[in-house]
Amino acid sequence: MSDLTSAGSAVGGAPVAGDGPTPDAPGGKERNASLWADARRQLLRDPVFVIASLYILAVGSMALFPKLWTSQDPRACSTDRSRVAPSWDHPFGFDILGCDYYSHAIYGARPSMVIAVMATSGIVLFGGVLGLLAGYYGGWVDAVISRVMDIFFSLPFLLGAIVFLTVIKRQNIWTITAVLFLLAWPTIARIIRGSVISSKDLDYVHAAKAVGARNSRLMFRHILPNAIAPMLVYATIVLGSFVAAEATLTFLGVGLQPPTQSWGIMISQHQVYFLDDPWLLLFPCGLLVGTVLSFILMGDALRDALDPKFR
Repeated sequence: MSDLTSAGSAVGGAPVAGDGPTPDAPGGKERNASLWADARRQLLRDPVFVIASLYILAVGSMALFPKLWTSQDPRACSTDRSRVAPSWDHPFGFDILGCDYYSHAIYGARPSMVIAVMATSGIVLFGGVLGLLAGYYGGWVDAVISRVMDIFFSLPFLLGAIVFLTVIKRQNIWTITAVLFLLAWPTIARIIRGSVISSKDLDYVHAAKAVGARNSRLMFRHILPNAIAPMLVYATIVLGSFVAAEATLTFLGVGLQPPTQSWGIMISQHQVYFLDDPWLLLFPCGLLVGTVLSFILMGDALRDALDPKFR
């Protein structure tokens, strides 16, 4: 997770909308609109971002609408077809139980994506709010929140997840999401805290204070829009990390369990057949690596597009 922190904080050094609003744009609205419009145009011209986005859209459609991709029932199995090699009618072949491997791969996208999206949404909301409060108020509020963050930072991510899931003894989508959220929220809170600290002393924030703007308006209307860019970059990258984390925990035996279908289960169940039937491992690994890599590439492209220093 430390690599993700550095990737997310790379865009945290400068506020999103520059040093403040232009004279003809009170509140910075025109500057913000221009920044996001420029970023959108740059992203649409970036072939890496476009290809990665299309791949994620495809995986997302697998998770949401698996029947668009296959008409096979992944639970319709026959041991007579165990480990039959790929063919035109069954492009991924059959697994050790004689189930269609392609349909397993399609339906296996849903648990990974659901866990990643829910955990990322949780850390963005919870960690973002705590980071905003710590950075804006400072003092004892910042001290208390920062010490809590330090406690969670001291927990090794993978080891902590294994310990928590072993203690809980209930491995399902909800418990895995909760554990990932619990161990990952401090990173995004620290990113937002740093961005808020660098933004709250800008001239236009002081001007809003002078005309009597309330703290809530200052935080959510003037400061947060300038601090949100690094959070978006980190959230995009951490989506891929959570997909990989779910597969890793499942592979280690403390994640999802059959009959749930996921790429981690496919890898775990067929690792011993790699030398004889390598396609049983290559197909789920290829989908997993492609998904994680696409999220990382999207995050890198977002960082370049949203930070003026990279232009």
